[in-house]
Amino acid sequence: MTIAITGSTGKLGRLAIAALKTRVPAGEIIALARDTAKAADLGVTARLADYQKPATLVPALRGVDTLVLISSNDFNDRAGDHARVIDAAKTAGVKRIVYTSILKGDASPMLLAADHIKTEALLKASGLQYTLLRNGWYTENYTGSLGGALAAGAMIGSSGEGRVSAAPRADYAEAIAAVASGAGHDNKAYELGGDTAFTLTEMAAEVSRQTGKTIPYNSLPAETYAGILHGFGLPADFAAVLADSDVQASKGHLYDDSKTLSRLIGRPTTPMAQTVKAALAAL
Repeated sequence: MTIAITGSTGKLGRLAIAALKTRVPAGEIIALARDTAKAADLGVTARLADYQKPATLVPALRGVDTLVLISSNDFNDRAGDHARVIDAAKTAGVKRIVYTSILKGDASPMLLAADHIKTEALLKASGLQYTLLRNGWYTENYTGSLGGALAAGAMIGSSGEGRVSAAPRADYAEAIAAVASGAGHDNKAYELGGDTAFTLTEMAAEVSRQTGKTIPYNSLPAETYAGILHGFGLPADFAAVLADSDVQASKGHLYDDSKTLSRLIGRPTTPMAQTVKAALAAL
């Protein structure tokens, strides 16, 4: 069996390849990348595959049995990127696609979910076997800004007291490896999230406990939060999408108590406090 992974040089892709190497021989793994030089340290075969250059896709997918389609980070035409990969997979004879979607999938009201909803529909209509990994939030989405929060003396967002079932990327990467290398996952959708949900107020309390500083969580109106993110340099449209995600989190749309992720990876998911500790140690 040959397994290929798009986005192989990204944060999730690298972790997924590392996890796969513990389950299948490295010779059965192909890293797909726009710049194969960046994949040289992964210890697997690398092939050129560029979403924006369709001519690269079919050759990259020849001989691949299972394709892990890690969602594109091009928010201008993400569904288009995915459509080109799915079409190339069909032409190349790929048997199954494992796709990293979003929690609650086609039921999610998030602006961020629109491209995932389109991609899920494309996969279901493709005639290929598919598995939808509906990933919840990465804990690193929050811990990645802890340096700024410590400097400012507060964490900010718009999620109110909504509970978020977040887990670190490494946990989701293990799920990718388990599903891509295993059987019995055809045409299934898995809702994935951390075992223990938390509010951002609770995370701020944990940051305060670990640092010995008082770091509150200030929940702001979405427009205010989006304006701050835009002021940090994010494009206005993307800042609005992130603020919307927080608002939807406040309504429970990033909450999942199924514990499907921990069942797939065969262990409890990583607690938020552990991810906070690692992030603080890296500052």
